[in-house]
Amino acid sequence: ILKLCYRIRSEELIEMATIIKQKDSRSGITYAYESVSYWDKEKKQSRAKRTLIGRVDEDTGEIVPTDGRGRRSNSDEFPKKIGPVPTEIAQRRFFGATYLFDSIGEKLGITKDLKTCFPNHYKQILSIAYYLIMEESNPLFRFEKWHTTHKHPYEKNIPSQRSSELFASITEENKEHFFRLQGKRRIENEYWAYDITSISSYSELISQVQWGNNKEDDRLPQINLAMVFGEESNLPFYYRELAGNIPDSKTVKNLLADLNVLGIPKVKLVMDRGFYSEENINGLFKDHIKFLIAARISLKFIKSNLDPIYETFRSFEHYSEKYDLYAQTVQSKWTYVEMRPNKGDTVTMEKRVYLHYYFNIDKAAEDEKAFDRKLIKLQRELESEKRVMENEKLYKKYFEIKTTPKRGTKVFVKQDIIQKEKRYYGYFALMSNEAMDAMTALEVYRNKDVVEKAFGNLKDRLNMRRTLVSSQQSLNGKMFTEFIALIYLSYIKKQMQEKNLFKTYTMQDLLDKIDVIECFEHPGQKLRVGEILEKQKQIYYDLGVEPPTSL
Repeated sequence: ILKLCYRIRSEELIEMATIIKQKDSRSGITYAYESVSYWDKEKKQSRAKRTLIGRVDEDTGEIVPTDGRGRRSNSDEFPKKIGPVPTEIAQRRFFGATYLFDSIGEKLGITKDLKTCFPNHYKQILSIAYYLIMEESNPLFRFEKWHTTHKHPYEKNIPSQRSSELFASITEENKEHFFRLQGKRRIENEYWAYDITSISSYSELISQVQWGNNKEDDRLPQINLAMVFGEESNLPFYYRELAGNIPDSKTVKNLLADLNVLGIPKVKLVMDRGFYSEENINGLFKDHIKFLIAARISLKFIKSNLDPIYETFRSFEHYSEKYDLYAQTVQSKWTYVEMRPNKGDTVTMEKRVYLHYYFNIDKAAEDEKAFDRKLIKLQRELESEKRVMENEKLYKKYFEIKTTPKRGTKVFVKQDIIQKEKRYYGYFALMSNEAMDAMTALEVYRNKDVVEKAFGNLKDRLNMRRTLVSSQQSLNGKMFTEFIALIYLSYIKKQMQEKNLFKTYTMQDLLDKIDVIECFEHPGQKLRVGEILEKQKQIYYDLGVEPPTSL
């Protein structure tokens, strides 16, 4: 009877489920499985079936549901309930700086646009961006320490593995959507500064990492980063990663195409002389783009328009006391050439351009002294018969060399060549297709340094002098998060300049002054803000933000 009961019970065994946790040695993630026991009639033995149900949160030990393939379920990424989540434990954390970022994000529409484009991850992106701003140059693996002491949008720790997953989830489509939304918020009719920098990398797995003209003088391969900045708003609007071996002049055509795709066909661009080429100028005219671009004074077209006014250029009526230089504007004609493949012909016509010339007498003197020192060095190499192979072209260009058995080697300077070389020292030129005087053009061009300073912030403050990622996907996501942080930094910097705050604070000093403001949270109660000094309130006002108050 007992044997019969055992057999019946075994064959009709009631399924029992247990939870098993197992750590993946490759990824370091602990997964949770539901293990269900059952009786195998054929093998006459008990068996078990496992089903993946989620990941084990490293901080809370809770099981986070997944979609069954190891990925976090989108539906459970954030609470569906709109509004602040009541705290379950009493907390006391720093609040002043992250409150500032929250307010800036609302003011510039960053938070709203990120939520639209990344509904399941926008809080993580914001928290990492806040961390990058506050913890200058610190790597992301130190996020946990900052998280425990600061209130931030995501409210949870973001370990290295989670941040890598976040970066990999940021798609090109989402990024373009964000650029499009932010572009609509920018000031119309402002000039947009466009420039490119290089970011070195040790990675051999990122296809865009190539050997090129490294602007940091690093002996490493690189990727290039192109960025567009509003000159009046001082805010970045758009960026694109490029292969490290692509020269600046080859990028303008794709920039115009990208802006057109983003719904911004008509813009005004200001660029340095690295972007000057006949192809680019013709392309800008073709797309009806207003531009201001620097040009090399050695170009035939530039010199031919300077020579007629050269003798009278340095008269006092052309002197600017404000900028301590001489300036004149010349109206000229650009020979516009357009090939029309559909019609099988080429269109040639003249387009009006304005050439703005400038002469800096101090720069001319410095260049002349440097050139003379260079000539002396070359002459000594020749007379001592210690020629350097790399200088052979320069020897032939600047010197007559005569050698006789009795007198040896005699070196004579080619004075006519030297005078032609020195003729244009101290001069520089800008070209535009929009009417403006020389001083206005110079002010617009000098505002372009907002991009160069932004590159400095990106590399130094936001720790992007090296890519520090191994895959293309992670690079794209990390770069986007760094870009978000750069928008906040750029806004703060502009406000500090307008209010002359840099006379009193560095940016880090200012952020530290308000970062110490605390907030207190208790279960069932509203958030309470700690004491705020008058100087701290004034910082918020100067930055265009209302000081925090208890909710």
